[in-house]
Amino acid sequence: MAKNFKLLQARMSPEARARSQAKAEKMITAMALNELRAARDLTQQTLAKKLRVNQSAISKLERRTDMYVSTLHDIIKGLGGALEIRAVFPEGPVRIDQFGKLRHLPSARLGLVRRGSTKK
Repeated sequence: MAKNFKLLQARMSPEARARSQAKAEKMITAMALNELRAARDLTQQTLAKKLRVNQSAISKLERRTDMYVSTLHDIIKGLGGALEIRAVFPEGPVRIDQFGKLRHLPSARLGLVRRGSTKK
């Protein structure tokens, strides 16, 4: 029988709760796109509708290791967020703002197939 998480958490020592919280925060700060989409309670189909592409395009994008910044920007926007790119140095992070106003490329160059379009 499943136990209520709140009851289990209440029985944990403060140290164990702190470790658990730190581990959860670490997991949340680094996610693959498919994990982020799932954590936002969106299906590939729902995100595809928001981006006006086919569900299969979302599946392909989630498996890619390289993509245009504008494509990633669109995905994050579709998930309800904003894309921020940072470079991390020993002295501290620097926000890269060169991509603030992304020039949207034709969907074929983004690797997306818009609904109702045909590939040539």
